[in-house]
Amino acid sequence: MKLFGSRNISAAARKTIQAIEGDSTSNGFDLADALEEMSFLDHLEELRWRILKGIGAVILGAIFCGIYDEFVIDQILLGPTKQDFFMYQLFGFEAKELILQNRTVTGQFFAYWGSVFVVGVIIGAPIAIYQFWKFIEPGLYPEEKKGMRFASFFATGFFVLGVGFGYCVITPMALQFFANFVISEQIVNEFDITKYFSLVTMWVFGVGLVFELPVVMFFLAKIGIVDSTILRKGRKYALIAILILGAILTPPDPVSQLLVALPMVGLYELSIWISKHVERREKRRLHKPLE
Repeated sequence: MKLFGSRNISAAARKTIQAIEGDSTSNGFDLADALEEMSFLDHLEELRWRILKGIGAVILGAIFCGIYDEFVIDQILLGPTKQDFFMYQLFGFEAKELILQNRTVTGQFFAYWGSVFVVGVIIGAPIAIYQFWKFIEPGLYPEEKKGMRFASFFATGFFVLGVGFGYCVITPMALQFFANFVISEQIVNEFDITKYFSLVTMWVFGVGLVFELPVVMFFLAKIGIVDSTILRKGRKYALIAILILGAILTPPDPVSQLLVALPMVGLYELSIWISKHVERREKRRLHKPLE
């Protein structure tokens, strides 16, 4: 990676440097120091705009959700509560209709705005990742940009894949498990709307973050913190951690836990392969100048 001063500076910074060059040396300024200072300020300015653009993407996603709130809430967020949800038909089992209740004065208000915000984050996440990539891209060498393009593209892809898996598999399986779990016939399962939306958010957004494991391992391998040998030796410990995480994200039945654990094991094995690939590329890059 290049030094921070390698990023292209703004027009205002360039004018200031030209003025310094034209001035006499008696002014007490050093051109290199001024260039470094202005470049650092440009970095901060660009970082600020990238962050604002990422936040703007989330806000636009939330506005989109607010405009089409009836479809988003009734068809998407409340979809798994209905018997005719498409995943129940795909799984081939008869689902139980879920009954939701609001037990607090502000329950529906906070459930609505919380849902709008979460959906906005999910919609805006790919753009936020893109903004992060555009911020660090100018400071990379050409060979580093190739790897980072892979990371930024697959970070978005794995997140979307995880969100889809959490919504289509984990959420309906978990809801049906809890809907059919009865300790007495005198007790009727009617779920609180606030708890429902918080659990759906955890299952969907949480699994989306878990699916970022290969991308995280790519960065860690890139900076030399982990390698494929360490990951192979830690495979058994990783399996225990995966089972624990699967138990946290899913209801306490073996089928749901396996549905989460198996993709995570696959992601861990993919992380080992990615780390090995990064190691081979780094070795070729280091030996190339010696040839």
